[in-house]
Amino acid sequence: MDQSPTSADHDTHGDHDNVERAELAAEQQHVDRVYGRVEEAARSASRIAVEGHQRGQAQNVGRVRDEEQTGLYERDVLVFAAARRIAELDAEHEGLVFGRLDSDHGDDEPAATTAGELEKLYVGRIGVRDAEYEPLVIDWRAPAAEPFYRATATDRQKVVRRRVLRNKGARIVGLEDDLLAPERAPEDLPVMGEGALMASLSRARGHTMRDIVATIQAEQDEAIRAPARGVTVIGGGPGTGKTVVALHRAAYLLYSDRRRFERGGVLVVGPSAAFMAYIERVLPSLGENTVSLRAVGELVDGVKATAVDDAAAAAVKGSLRMRAVLSRAARDRVPNAPTNLRVFLGGATVELDANQLDNVRRNALRRTVRNRAAAEARKGLIAALWQRFPEDLRNGPLGDREAFGDRVTDTPAFRTFFSQWWPVLTPEAVLRWLGDPRRLQRWARNDLTPAEVDALATAIRSTDEFTIADVALLDELTQFLGRPPIVENTDEEFDWLEGLSDGVNEVLTSSERRARAAAAREAEEPEEYAHVLVDEAQDLSPMQWRMVTRRGPQASWTIVGDPAQSSWPDPDEARAAMDSMLSHLQRHAFRLSTNYRNSAEIYSFAGEVIRQSIPDADLPNAVRSTGVEPEHRIFDAGKVSEAAGDAAVELLQLVEGTVGVIVPPALRPVVDPVLAELNDPRVVAVSPLDSKGLEYDAVVVVEPDRIVSDTLGGVRALYVVLTRATQRLITVNSTTRWLPS
Repeated sequence: MDQSPTSADHDTHGDHDNVERAELAAEQQHVDRVYGRVEEAARSASRIAVEGHQRGQAQNVGRVRDEEQTGLYERDVLVFAAARRIAELDAEHEGLVFGRLDSDHGDDEPAATTAGELEKLYVGRIGVRDAEYEPLVIDWRAPAAEPFYRATATDRQKVVRRRVLRNKGARIVGLEDDLLAPERAPEDLPVMGEGALMASLSRARGHTMRDIVATIQAEQDEAIRAPARGVTVIGGGPGTGKTVVALHRAAYLLYSDRRRFERGGVLVVGPSAAFMAYIERVLPSLGENTVSLRAVGELVDGVKATAVDDAAAAAVKGSLRMRAVLSRAARDRVPNAPTNLRVFLGGATVELDANQLDNVRRNALRRTVRNRAAAEARKGLIAALWQRFPEDLRNGPLGDREAFGDRVTDTPAFRTFFSQWWPVLTPEAVLRWLGDPRRLQRWARNDLTPAEVDALATAIRSTDEFTIADVALLDELTQFLGRPPIVENTDEEFDWLEGLSDGVNEVLTSSERRARAAAAREAEEPEEYAHVLVDEAQDLSPMQWRMVTRRGPQASWTIVGDPAQSSWPDPDEARAAMDSMLSHLQRHAFRLSTNYRNSAEIYSFAGEVIRQSIPDADLPNAVRSTGVEPEHRIFDAGKVSEAAGDAAVELLQLVEGTVGVIVPPALRPVVDPVLAELNDPRVVAVSPLDSKGLEYDAVVVVEPDRIVSDTLGGVRALYVVLTRATQRLITVNSTTRWLPS
C-alpha cells in the first residue's frame, strides 16, 4: 500500500504550522508589551535614583541639623528603593514571562464557547502592570499563580489550558500546552507542543544551575509554599530537584514576607565552593539579590576553607567528642607561657609557682570565658601574691591591699609576665595547639582513642591550611574563648600602647568606637539570620550542625537532604545533633518522589549499588529513558590518566553540554593534566565530595573502588557520584570489586 503523504496530510500539517505561527505571534506581542513596561519602569527607577542624589546635595548650608538628616534619609530611601528595583528588572533570566492560564468560572457554570471567553492570566518572574494598573503578568509566587503549578486533570482549579512559553531571552521560541479540561475547551482553543517538562529535561547542561520556575511540579510547589515558621524538611533521592526547590522556596519567602526576611537576612549554606558557584545564579534569575550564599567552609568570617581531610581525620574532627577536647584546650595553660611569677616589692621578693598559677587560672575561668576573664585573672594573681607578702611589711606603705595591687600591676615584671601568661587567644592559635600529640593526649583523656589522637594531631600539624572540617572547630573555639571586650576611653589622648600592654583589651577612643559601631550596622552580613537554608544537610557532621545552627537561633529553617547520600559515617549522630539544636521548632516534611535528572538506565544501576549497603534507601522514580546503559571499562595498571582522557574525549562527541570527570583526590595529580590538554571548557574535573549537588550531561567516574575507600561516606559517596549524569555514564576501573553482584 502506498504510504506517501496525501494532499490532505499536507493541508493538515500546513494548518498546524499556521496556527503555531499565529499563536507564537500573539504571545510575542503580549511579551513585547511587558518588556516595554519593564523598560519604562527601569527608566523611572533611574530618574528616582538621580532625584534622590540631588535631594541630598540640595541641602542648604544654613539649615538646621535635623533638616539635613531628613533630607539625607529621604535621599537614601529613594536611592535604595530605586537601586533594588533596577537590580530586579535587570536580573539575568531566560524569559520574564513563561506561563499562561486560561480559566473558566468552574464546573457549575456553562462552558465557554470561544477561547476569548476564557479568563487569561500570564505568570512570570516579577509582577508587571500596565498604565491603568491592570496586571500584564503576575509574580510566580503570588497566590493567583498557584494553579499554574498545582492544577491537575482531577483538580483543575478552574484551569482549562495551562501554557508554558519557552523563551530565549525576550523571544518566544516555543509553546507547550496542557489541556486539563478537554470537555470544557472551546473548539477554537489550540493545544501546542509535547510537554514543557520533558523538553526542559532534555536540554544540555551548563556550568550553573538553571531555575525551574516555568516547570515546577505540584509536589515541588507544595514544599516551596510551605508555612514559613518552624523547620521545613525537603527529602528525596538524587535528581528530585531538592536544591532548586529549596532555592525557589527562599525566593517565595522573601516575596511573601519581605519585611521580615530581607531585614533579618536569608542564609543559604551548601557543601562546597564549587556547589555555591553552581547555584549562585538561581536566586538572581528569580529577582532576589539579597540572599547570602556561603559554603560550610566559609561560615566563619575571615576563613575560606576548601581543603578536605582524609576520612580518618575528618571523622574525628566532626564528632561531638571534640567539644570536650576543645574546651580543655581553651582553658589550659598557654604553651610556652611563663610558669612562675616573681615580683620585688618593699624589699621583698614574692613568687608564685606553676601550681599556684594554675589555681589562679582555674578560678578566673569559673564564671566566664578566656578572653573576658583578664580582670579576674589579674585580681587572682594580686590576691595570691598578697597572701605571700611578708607580714612585717604589711605595716608599711604597702600595708593596704589596694595600694599593694596598684604597685604590683605597675611593675614591669608583672606587666611583662601578664602579657605572656594571659594573652588574647584566637581560635586559630588554639586549634594549632592540637598538633602537639602530648598536649592533645592530655586534652583528649578518654574521649579519643590513641589512633584518633594520632590522626588528629597529624592532620593539624601537617598543613598550614585550614580544612572544611576545621571551620566548625574554629567556631566552637570562638564560643569557648569569647571575644575580648572593647573598652571605650573618653580621653582622646589616651596612651594606647600602655592600654594594650597586658595584651587583653582593645582600647578605642570615643570617635573610633562610634565609627566601628556605624560600620557594624552597615555590614552586609548579619551574625544571625531570619531564615537559614541548609542544602546537602545529610553531609553535616555534628560539629558542623552546631556551627550552622548558631547562625539562626531564632530563625525558621529549610533543611534539604537524603540520608543515602550522606558523607558523614554516622548519620544517626548527625541527626541527633541537628535535633538537639532544632527540637523546639515545629516541623513540616516533604518528600520529592521523581528523579528528573538521571536517565532511567543510569539511575537503575546507581540504585543497585546503594541497595547493597542500604536496602531501605529512598529511591525515586526516574521519568526519562535514553536507551543507553552505563558503560564500565577496565584499564591496565598505571594507565588511569589515559583511560579517563579517552572516555572524556568520547563523551564530548556524544553530548552537547558538560562532561564531569570525578576523580579521587589522590589521582587528581595524574588525571588533571591529561584533561587540561583537551582544552575544552565543557570538561570539568572534580573530587567526589565536590561533586555533591552538581550535574553534567555525561560523567566519567574514575576508580570507584578508590572513591569508596578514600572518601568519607564510602559507598554513599560513590552513589552520589554515579547520579551526577543526565545522559551518559562511563566508569573506568582497575578492578570490578565494586560492581553490584
